[in-house]
Amino acid sequence: MMKQVPAAFGVFLLAAAVSASVKAQQNTPLPPQDAATEEERAKDAVDLDQVIVTGVRAPKAVDRIPGAVSLVSKEEIAHTLLVTEDATAVLARTVPGYAEASQAMSNSGETLRGRVALRLFDGVPQGSPLRDGSRNATFTDMGIVGRVEVINGPSASEGIGAAGGIINYISAVPTKEGSEFRFLSRYSTQFKDDSAGWKLGLNYAYKQDNYDLIAGVAQIDRGMGYDADGVRLGMNTSGSVNDSVARNVFVKGGFNFGEDLEKRLQLSYSHFKIEGNGNYIQVDGCRYEPGWCEDPRPNTSERGQIFGSKAEFNDFRQVNLQYTDGDFLGGTLNLNAYWADQAMRYPPENGSDRQDPLIPPNGPDGLIWDQSEINSDKVGFRPSWVRGELFGVPGLELRTGVDWVRDKADQRLALTNRVWVPPMEYESIAPYAQLSWDIGPVTLSGGLRREDGELSVDDYTTTWFRDRRFVQGGKLSYQENLVNFGAIWRITDQWSVFGAYGEGFGLPNVGIPLRNISCPDDPNDTKPDGCPGDPPVSVDSTFRELSAVVVDNREVGVNWRGDTTSFSASYYDSRSDYGTSFAIDPATNDYVLFRAPTRIKGFEFSGDWNINEDWKLSGLYSRIRGKTAFWTEDPAGRFGAGGLNKPMGALDINPDKIGLSVRWKFNEAGDVTLGSTTLLSRDLSGSDVREFDNRTFSYEEHTTGYTLFDLGMNYRVEKWGRFSLGIENLTNKQYILTWSQVPGFRNYWAGRGRMYSFTYEYTF
Repeated sequence: MMKQVPAAFGVFLLAAAVSASVKAQQNTPLPPQDAATEEERAKDAVDLDQVIVTGVRAPKAVDRIPGAVSLVSKEEIAHTLLVTEDATAVLARTVPGYAEASQAMSNSGETLRGRVALRLFDGVPQGSPLRDGSRNATFTDMGIVGRVEVINGPSASEGIGAAGGIINYISAVPTKEGSEFRFLSRYSTQFKDDSAGWKLGLNYAYKQDNYDLIAGVAQIDRGMGYDADGVRLGMNTSGSVNDSVARNVFVKGGFNFGEDLEKRLQLSYSHFKIEGNGNYIQVDGCRYEPGWCEDPRPNTSERGQIFGSKAEFNDFRQVNLQYTDGDFLGGTLNLNAYWADQAMRYPPENGSDRQDPLIPPNGPDGLIWDQSEINSDKVGFRPSWVRGELFGVPGLELRTGVDWVRDKADQRLALTNRVWVPPMEYESIAPYAQLSWDIGPVTLSGGLRREDGELSVDDYTTTWFRDRRFVQGGKLSYQENLVNFGAIWRITDQWSVFGAYGEGFGLPNVGIPLRNISCPDDPNDTKPDGCPGDPPVSVDSTFRELSAVVVDNREVGVNWRGDTTSFSASYYDSRSDYGTSFAIDPATNDYVLFRAPTRIKGFEFSGDWNINEDWKLSGLYSRIRGKTAFWTEDPAGRFGAGGLNKPMGALDINPDKIGLSVRWKFNEAGDVTLGSTTLLSRDLSGSDVREFDNRTFSYEEHTTGYTLFDLGMNYRVEKWGRFSLGIENLTNKQYILTWSQVPGFRNYWAGRGRMYSFTYEYTF
């Protein structure tokens, strides 16, 4: 079970290639003043599971940083992989505030504490804040991931995009001297003719003297999924992992040098691609509606191909270079440079927003079928410096540096080569400084980050569905001072309490408001370069929807760690004066961003009990509630935004969640783990009246909860390797995914029924 512990919340520092920082900690002697400090801190730390690098650049004991972090261990990842290859399933099972896994290539609805999180791989952002396509959670083979660090709640420590927090997947590091190979094979099935899938993976680790290397290759071939009723699952309209092939290549090498091996140079390369096979097409289901759908049924699929379509995919590549000097001007210097190229293609659709009377239809139904494709590339440079014993004061530490990043993104309709979202570029430079001071059992911390960025957008013309309106490109500047402060008090060796305030900064998925610009309803609208009677539209003078999202978070928590038991609890209050939430566009039934004030409050708890050497119990609970306004501020200034009277539903906020697991180690060679995840039913409603025009607004949402069980069993045979059995949805529960219980375009998806996975692993 994951450990929820105090950690970097709102700490404005960068994780410069965090995996290298961990290696530096393991292999590089610290400068004298840092060594003494860390030696003293090591007395309180249980193991490396109590050390974090995300948000603080260099390794730091988590019980010195106020806030809440979830540390997902390699063992927890391995257990989840026994039952499913879904990249986010381990988060849904182990992180209290993380929503249910979508079971798709898309991570729509997968929020952290009700907001979108920034996802990193070894500190490198995945996806783009300019056009978040909700596909940035599927970017590597989980078999190469050593651990996951999750900063819960808004944070600016890793740059833009962390309104909900930070999820950093950290690649594995060699742990043994010499060479080690790890071969893994897996076969999964629901015992249907096309449900079989398999995985082959090989990892190589080498560690000798000052050098180390880790490399991995893997291929995952997934079959079709079926629900508990034996009905084939639908092909997710934002990208399905069913009927797909994923290939992954990862290489990371480094060496330590210098008189005391205090310097380290490390380089890593990753290339991951998951691609649909295109053997199935979507068959829409329907929700119950009297007179129209008396026999409700979720989406399904049937064999076939859509004429002229291309396979949907995620294609992610990155290069990450790190240099560390543990004795630079009395402190530790980190220099990190990275490059990342990320492309995402979506399945074909024939909706009204794809049509154009000037383009010949390409589908047998007389309509245009087209596929959206998002392309993003980014480069970044992140130098930082950490100095302990600042000014000779024991326990006083400075962490400072500067972030530079340039992110480019666009979105097009690939089959007809049309611009949907124009090329955009965001360039930012962000200096920061963070002080912390250990005063006996108390640690005080505070810092400032200055975000100074510029968004540039090219000229473009909207699609026919949006009236072919010409939009003049331009530039928008974003400047924000982001502060954080907090304290943690280690009352005894077992008890600690903390309080923290932190701010997060992000862009509002810029591509959505840009592509949705259109003219008001006007039958005489014939101009291709503007709307009748309207002035020309300019990016830098018109759209308040492009304003930054600034979120502040207040949090208090308590932690207790005994010899055999531990637990953590925290309460948080997250606010944004001009936030974002999801709504359904009545014209297209698609998701659109809604800009209005938001406030999210929540409570979460987690705990472990090691009954004895053979038995362990774990549990977690999360409750989140959010409110936004029914209407936003009028651009003409006639009225302000509404009050916080509209409940935020399943598209943004997960229902109450309970997670339980029990592990039985029946002998030295074998163990069994039974886990359960429960999402409770929820009823939401709210209303408001706008005084300006006496318009009445109301919202109502009802979702049905469910409980899923999973089982994992391992048995190691000497000289032969480890044999494992995983069973997902053990009781074969039929259910509709919570975020899919809310009406939307083709949005009615059942969850996966019982699936068996047989794994064989051999290390030599």
